[in-house]
Amino acid sequence: MSSGIGASWKRDRIGSALKGENPTVLRKMTAGFAVIGDVQFLPGYSVLLVDEPGVQRLSDLPKKRRLQFLSDMDQLGEAVERVCRRMDPAFRRVNLEILGNRDPFLQAHVWPRYEWEPADLVGVPVWLYPRARWSDERFALGPRHDALRVSIGAELDGLAAGD
Repeated sequence: MSSGIGASWKRDRIGSALKGENPTVLRKMTAGFAVIGDVQFLPGYSVLLVDEPGVQRLSDLPKKRRLQFLSDMDQLGEAVERVCRRMDPAFRRVNLEILGNRDPFLQAHVWPRYEWEPADLVGVPVWLYPRARWSDERFALGPRHDALRVSIGAELDGLAAGD
């Protein structure tokens, strides 16, 4: 998978997901797309993208779709938690965030948190991690994350089936 900076799907993440061209998509959900994050300095980082271009905030959705989006966020969070707990005994918790300060579309971030995080960062929002973490190639999404992708996808399938 190419997750490089010049990747055209990054310019329109939702449109490319709708066309089946976004390589980060894990699963189509009821009101959005579960995708694995471009950076994996906290392994398992995932995002729920709304499936309606032009929707910028949760309040832009009708109540029923809003609740579906929140339910999808809950399912993605649970899937990430289950996988990360199995893969790393230092897993602590999952942080769920709906932000909209940079990208003009509704998204929910699912951040696994670990005991091995630096002491000065473990108790603060992920957004306070040094900027270098976000662009360091060591943490870029790539083939070494395939098992993680498959595991999160399988958990999403199980949750959708009602396990």
